[in-house]
Amino acid sequence: MASIHRTTMTPTKLELLTGWLPKQSWYAGDAATPELVKAGGFRLDDPAGAVGIEFMVVVDATAQEPVAYLVPMSYRDAALDGAPSEALIGTSEHGVLGTRWIYDGVHDPVLMAQLGALLRGEAIPQQQSESDTPDPTVTVHGTGPADGLDVQVNRVLRSEEAAQVSSKHLVAGWTWPNGTAARGVLAGVAPR
Repeated sequence: MASIHRTTMTPTKLELLTGWLPKQSWYAGDAATPELVKAGGFRLDDPAGAVGIEFMVVVDATAQEPVAYLVPMSYRDAALDGAPSEALIGTSEHGVLGTRWIYDGVHDPVLMAQLGALLRGEAIPQQQSESDTPDPTVTVHGTGPADGLDVQVNRVLRSEEAAQVSSKHLVAGWTWPNGTAARGVLAGVAPR
């Protein structure tokens, strides 16, 4: 199980995401500098214990109607070989672990393998900020085999459970800036 360190990161994850997010094609905001708030998320464990895996929900409060984004992130102690340049969110100095290379997790094979394992019921979601603590609020719904399917991550989140979706999908929650709780589909599977 991954250990959560109570320490500093410089720059912080939110500071890195503030510069990175507006450059993404799926960014729905109109501000060059979003006002990001951490709103939810969870972690998965890397079976090898080498890569940190976090699914962070951030809300951009600059728009008249706040927008929630899912940013899956992997944390590595060295650059990820073969990753495209746009995959790197940035580097940060971790107070315990030293320099961390933080990647957009959709480009990290370890993160995507664990997300697939979660959708197959072979991985247990963990609390975002607590060591060795499962997160029962993160749930997998739907039916269908995982073989021959691709995992798709929803970047811009909608507040709905999508109960009508029959294929496998991952549902988790976040909190809007006004304190209202929301749940929505974070990822799912689709035919190749």
